[in-house]
Amino acid sequence: MTLPLANIRVLDMSRALTGPYCTQMLGDMGADIIKVEQPNVGDNSRAWGPPFVNGESTYFMSVNRNKRSMTIDLRHPDAAAIMRELVAQSDVVIENFVPGQMTKYGFDYAACKAIKPDIIYCSISGFGQVGPDHHRAAYDQVIQGLGGVMSVTGYPDGDPMRVGIALSDIISGLNAAYAIMVAVYHRQMTGVGQSIDTSLLSGQLAMMSYHAAAYLATQHVPQRTGNHNPEIAPYGVFQAKDGWFNLAVGTNALWQKFATALHAP
Repeated sequence: MTLPLANIRVLDMSRALTGPYCTQMLGDMGADIIKVEQPNVGDNSRAWGPPFVNGESTYFMSVNRNKRSMTIDLRHPDAAAIMRELVAQSDVVIENFVPGQMTKYGFDYAACKAIKPDIIYCSISGFGQVGPDHHRAAYDQVIQGLGGVMSVTGYPDGDPMRVGIALSDIISGLNAAYAIMVAVYHRQMTGVGQSIDTSLLSGQLAMMSYHAAAYLATQHVPQRTGNHNPEIAPYGVFQAKDGWFNLAVGTNALWQKFATALHAP
């Protein structure tokens, strides 16, 4: 069986979660992922644990399957020649350094395009490549607070609550994979590469979806509603004699069926 991205090579300069999550998706679809890590340290997430299995972080393993790994010290004088060769052999370059860092190393989009004119170059950052906060680094925890999700998570009388997974990282990784696939298709149609700029904050803001729409329409700030949906009912977590259960009744037709099931037609 030939996977759909079997002819695509990705030079993966990313680390931690969002970039590796993106490239793992591409690798699952057959892309050849060449992961570049820092000598003696590796990807940051190699140290994130417990748990560790045989010395390997399960966090790292969860987002780095289907990849080949090598180490390059980008500050070493010999690194530039190795990098030029890797870029020349790649279809996609992805990085999630603080904006400007790849320019210092000599391998921003303009430099990579000079080596490989049809290169697809994807940058993931906290706040994007331009704008007043573009120079700031960011982790998921920071973006969850800035992007609004913590303000609508938890109980009305409780403190702001982070989502239990690194939601901003994962969403931006999904957005990057989607954008890369569109760029690959565009290149097949036109022969032209792309520069992709996506960020944790833009992904988080887009994910606010109906909360953002309601705010823009009414100027009322969405509130925390615990385990219950403010627009649909019954739609939440309820307690029975033998434990808690989820109930989601999203339409009037389902409500009628639910009422019948309760012998209360």
